Amino acid sequence: MRLNLFWKLGFAFFALLIAVLLPVDFYAERALRRDYERSGFEQLAAIARIALAHPPQAIAPNSYAPVGTAPLNDWVAQMAASGVRVTVITSDGQVLADSQSDPATMENHAGRPEIHDALAVGAGQSIRHSVTINRELLYYAVRLPVAGGPPLILRFASPLQTLNEELWEFRKRLWLASLVMLLVTGAASLLISRSFSGRVDRLKQFSDRVAEGDFRPIEADRSGDVMEALAVSLNQTAGRLDRTIRTLTEERNLSSAILGSMVEGVAVVNASERLLFANPGFAEILDLDVPPKSGSALVEVVRQTELLEAVRQVLKGDTRVETEIVTGTLRQRFFAVTVAAVSAAETSGAVIVLHDISDLRKLERVRRDFVANVSHEFKTPLTAIQGFAETLLAGAIDDAQNRVRFLEIILEHSQRLARLTDDLLRLSQMDADRLGLEIHGVGVSQFVESCVETAQRPAAERDLRISVNLAKRLPDIAADRRRLAEVLQNLLDNAIQYTPPGGQIMLSASASGNEVTFTVSDTGIGIPQTDQPRIFERFYRVDVARSREVGGTGLGLAIAKHLVEAHGGRIWVESEIGQGSQFHFTVPIFDPERSSSRGGR
Repeated sequence: MRLNLFWKLGFAFFALLIAVLLPVDFYAERALRRDYERSGFEQLAAIARIALAHPPQAIAPNSYAPVGTAPLNDWVAQMAASGVRVTVITSDGQVLADSQSDPATMENHAGRPEIHDALAVGAGQSIRHSVTINRELLYYAVRLPVAGGPPLILRFASPLQTLNEELWEFRKRLWLASLVMLLVTGAASLLISRSFSGRVDRLKQFSDRVAEGDFRPIEADRSGDVMEALAVSLNQTAGRLDRTIRTLTEERNLSSAILGSMVEGVAVVNASERLLFANPGFAEILDLDVPPKSGSALVEVVRQTELLEAVRQVLKGDTRVETEIVTGTLRQRFFAVTVAAVSAAETSGAVIVLHDISDLRKLERVRRDFVANVSHEFKTPLTAIQGFAETLLAGAIDDAQNRVRFLEIILEHSQRLARLTDDLLRLSQMDADRLGLEIHGVGVSQFVESCVETAQRPAAERDLRISVNLAKRLPDIAADRRRLAEVLQNLLDNAIQYTPPGGQIMLSASASGNEVTFTVSDTGIGIPQTDQPRIFERFYRVDVARSREVGGTGLGLAIAKHLVEAHGGRIWVESEIGQGSQFHFTVPIFDPERSSSRGGR
């Protein structure tokens, strides 16, 4: 189990104290022993100097034994009164007298180190165990010259037992003091380490909180040491991290909101062709059931070869590649693809942007169809006018039987050109938003009756019956009566033209919410499903031959759509082949407060 900082610091302090106290005890004991030994030798040396100053008397020359034994023994006893052991030894090692043992029982001392040194240099000392008295002694020997004979050795010894006892007492006192010091300093070190480890633990907990996103500052200790400085530094770091993370989070949320709300599809892939990000628009454009997950292979998500090839070109080194893809089968959608290289740090990849250009392609198609249809619509009457005019100039003007008929044909085609030109001018005004509407409250029943009355005669000529079904108490509508009458009249004319004889046309109106819905139903030939989205386009005809036969310009429904939308309503169709058609359009209910603002449109 890993030890925490408190115990580590405590053990470190204890180990340091023990490592200091043990050498102190060891060297103090050795120093004290050396002092005791030096003092002992100095004491023995002083006694030796006294002995040399008052040597034993009546020592016969050329003899290793004193003349009288009693005087020598008295001298030895006198010198031993100082508490030391005194021994008199001849130069060849024979013991003549000893204060504690019988010389006759003592062995030769010639080999003792202190004897050897005394003979050689005049004085010698040693510390060793005495075999005679079985004790450890301090020995100090001096050479005593003898006139006319070999010198004698005076040896003085002091026991070490007193020294050992004093050393033991000192050791006990030293160890006791060391133990007390160890306990006191150990307790102080534990308190210090506990305080220090507690502060470190608080800093660690603060660091853990910061790692989890909690940037509340830690209260710094007022100790003035490096730990306080560290706490202040960590607080400043946490504050900066908090501000940085908040800024990055806001930028990320803003970027995510922008990318998520974009209708354009945006995706990011890495160098391994794996998705790192894709917004909802990207999944919607590619008709994916669920948004692709981060890390998905691009080839598993995208099936468009052009898009994959563009991404691979960018990943190979191209800076930017633009192309176009088409999705869907029944209802095709066109998208402009922009793939740009992107790099961050040591990673690289590509950003894909899919922009919907379906409306642009639709407008391009409508423009092409419009130009083609206008050219065709103008070419037919102009050709007829030119042909009959050339015929008259070639001599048919003198033909009384045909010239009137030719002139009537020219007039008919010129009138058709005039109608076509008027309709184009009206559409141009609507496109430029210069169509002035005079909005007033219009009663629905009177408005419908006037339009039906106008359509009754051509309907009767084609053996068609027009019926009206209006809901009760319909509110007034906010409309320009003349402009809205054009819309309803156009729908009634189309119903009359495309309904076989004996058919029926019904005009109904009902209120719902804040608008009134008008419906023109017929039992005519109907409109194919594929043509219904385009019948409000300019010059678009379901049956081209029949439209020209009845003299239509192909702009009536386009004008009707513009007028309805100018009123703030909408128009649509429901039809089936052979079952007839239903054209619906809505008009807002009249509000006097809003009519003034719409009147100048």
